[in-house]
Amino acid sequence: MENLVDIIKEKAKSLLPEMIAIRQHLHAHPELSFEEYETSAYIQEKLKHYDIPFETGWVRTGFVATTGKQKDFGNTIALRADLDALPISEANEVSYKSKNEGVMHACGHDVHATCLLGALVIIRQLNLDYKNRLIGIFQPGEEKLPGGAQLMIQEGLISQYEPEMIAGLHVLPQLETGKLGFCPGKSMASSDEIYITVKGKGGHAAQPHLCIDPILVAANILTNLQKIVSRKSDPLVPTVLSFGKINTMGGATNVIPDEVKLEGTFRTMDEHWRDKAHQLIIDSVKAIAQADGATAEIEIRHGYPTLINNHKVFDYCEKASREFLSIENVPRIPPRMTAEDFAYYSQLIPSCFFRLGTGNKERNICSSVHTSTFDIDENALEVGMGALAYLAAGKLL
Repeated sequence: MENLVDIIKEKAKSLLPEMIAIRQHLHAHPELSFEEYETSAYIQEKLKHYDIPFETGWVRTGFVATTGKQKDFGNTIALRADLDALPISEANEVSYKSKNEGVMHACGHDVHATCLLGALVIIRQLNLDYKNRLIGIFQPGEEKLPGGAQLMIQEGLISQYEPEMIAGLHVLPQLETGKLGFCPGKSMASSDEIYITVKGKGGHAAQPHLCIDPILVAANILTNLQKIVSRKSDPLVPTVLSFGKINTMGGATNVIPDEVKLEGTFRTMDEHWRDKAHQLIIDSVKAIAQADGATAEIEIRHGYPTLINNHKVFDYCEKASREFLSIENVPRIPPRMTAEDFAYYSQLIPSCFFRLGTGNKERNICSSVHTSTFDIDENALEVGMGALAYLAAGKLL
């Protein structure tokens, strides 16, 4: 397939200026989860231009493009990209800066969508004698529970297209442009949201004996919950319990409030431990509140499951990527405690999710995702669309 490597590299190189323009348009016009109407319409117009058919109506703004063999096909190969942006105000002063105040493509979904589009165009332009079919899943709502992947699955995506494998990529600014990073097996954590309301009895801060202080109770809850991670979990199982938000209902320097709200996240890479830990969290919160004379309401919202790279699909994608880029440009990377709703696909279909290097230290392009200064070295688009096209072509022929 060496000749195919050269052909796809040349096509990716020739498409790069157009794909940069497409990515910049998407970046300048970001839309929040499940509101990606203009984003979808724009990409669909590009698909029409390249005579690539697609089906709309998946979870409102999602759609599925098809190329390769169209009739009497054998197997179906799937590639996936997401469409939504984040509620972040962009700080970058660039020509393609977000025009939608308070909304920004700070997680690279504009990059993912552009790479998938480019890969579909390359496969279409190759016009080879394909034995199988390729679908490109343009998915809404990755950043917001319940996640567009789960909703597309519930609407029948898998049963309708019956893909034998699925692959996707995600930007990684800590990895230099020109590289792809692969992590075998369990590569991303499950992610659940925790909401706790501690109810006490408010009053004057100078008379604490007449109150039930929910702030103190909340503090006890926060410190004691960490024992679940340090003393209840297997130290060989990655586990994170973090709280990022505390709000009092009222309160002042001299006022003890009636209640306190806590919001946090629980993450792990073991589904059995995940369920057990949920119950331990609930029991601990209730017991601590009761011991201090308060009450507590707790809700744990199930988020994305653990993302698991299937070993056969992983081996194929890593091998194909190393053929395309060389071994030194396709390193192994460690698992991450961040979460991705691609995990829903990985629970049902042999899957591989890998990382696209987008960083460039010399140009000071190294800000992390989910920050107001996130950006990419746009040469990464050439690598992303080329690699996706190459690993897809190997399964289509």
